[in-house]
Amino acid sequence: MKRNYSIEELRALDQKHFLHPTSPVKTENGPAFIFTEGKGVYLYDITGKKVIDGMSSLWNVNIGHGRTELGEVAKEQMDKLAFSSCFATFSNEPAILLAEKLAGLAPGDLSTTFFTSGGSESNDSAYKLARHYWILKGEVSRKKIISRSKSYHGVAIGATSATGLKAFRDFTNSNAPDFLYVDHFSTKALRDLIETEGPETIAAFITEPVQGAGGVHVAPENYFKEIREICDEYGILMITDEVITGFGRTGKFFAMEHYNVVPDMMCFAKGVTSGYAQLGGVMISEKIHREFSELSVGTILHGYTYSGHPMACAVGLKNIEIIEKENLVANSAARGQELLEGLKALQAKYPFIVNARGLGLMAGLEVFSEGSLLAPQIVLEAAKVGLICRAVVLDGQDVVVFSPPLSISQAELKDLLNLLDKAIQEVENKITATTL
Repeated sequence: MKRNYSIEELRALDQKHFLHPTSPVKTENGPAFIFTEGKGVYLYDITGKKVIDGMSSLWNVNIGHGRTELGEVAKEQMDKLAFSSCFATFSNEPAILLAEKLAGLAPGDLSTTFFTSGGSESNDSAYKLARHYWILKGEVSRKKIISRSKSYHGVAIGATSATGLKAFRDFTNSNAPDFLYVDHFSTKALRDLIETEGPETIAAFITEPVQGAGGVHVAPENYFKEIREICDEYGILMITDEVITGFGRTGKFFAMEHYNVVPDMMCFAKGVTSGYAQLGGVMISEKIHREFSELSVGTILHGYTYSGHPMACAVGLKNIEIIEKENLVANSAARGQELLEGLKALQAKYPFIVNARGLGLMAGLEVFSEGSLLAPQIVLEAAKVGLICRAVVLDGQDVVVFSPPLSISQAELKDLLNLLDKAIQEVENKITATTL
């Protein structure tokens, strides 16, 4: 018989036995929330409190919480074939069909998928595949990976090493070698770095179409076209990290569609299953896949136990079906414009809000107050009134970021903005009280 634990017991057990990801190790009161249920844009915790999930948890619950269709598909697949390996050319129907579906959705000639379990694995795989590609081409000195400042690519050792946010790299005392960083919006800086290092030593350039965990930075209009031209000029592979931006988050199925640029490789995860199952991948172009086939003489010695996991792939197929059937990409574009307009209205209202920015349902509110960080205070007050959002304070930033489910309605978005206004007002009141 299942035991019913009290809230106090669960908090104590959490503190004793659960080392949380990206969280303070020591907490006085245990977990901030113990969630028990989700429905649409809402989460409910063990005390019965209802909050708007203004972050889609980790930028990933695109279709919203509580979609029983995905549970039904998962059960159906697990009843039939829960797991089988895809090593040694073994395969399964959901993996094959999802790879085909992705080929039809992805930009340009991205047509072949290597499956992973999540974003960090996807990014690590892309770096290894890029370096292996140049080994096969006989250009073995091409091994350096260039990424952008304020970028975030995951926490596996390669993904950490590619991350431009220095604090993540400083977490460990030994990062992977041959990773370089360039100013996040300067194409000249990229060209200068390539010339300094030598183009013959550069394997790939990796970029998020919109920087997420780095503070929601949207690139200038022609930035990615210039990046594509520079990569082509020097024979460097261009990799896009669409782990956050993919599957409708920015108002296009993939964010690079906004810029009419096709990368050589594209990493994805998160929104492919809306977080209902662990799945990610790297898509490669027809050209790279053809050259892999022509030049490889043995086995590609890279793979994960759960690459092509049948249950996860079945969930992915159903998730994409829902995104398409319910026109959630179009809803993301429409609601995203309303979100940005609402944030700009708050910018006009509060003097310490210095910038509102975003693309689709991915937005940031930059704040500034001499001598104190305001974003964490706003996030704390927002949680009190029933809104989950996130603070970005690394690399000298002070930004509140948002990425609600793509299914959010106009009325729910207004509620989100009203709750945010209340939270900001409370922070302003505290600022005023301390200056009197």
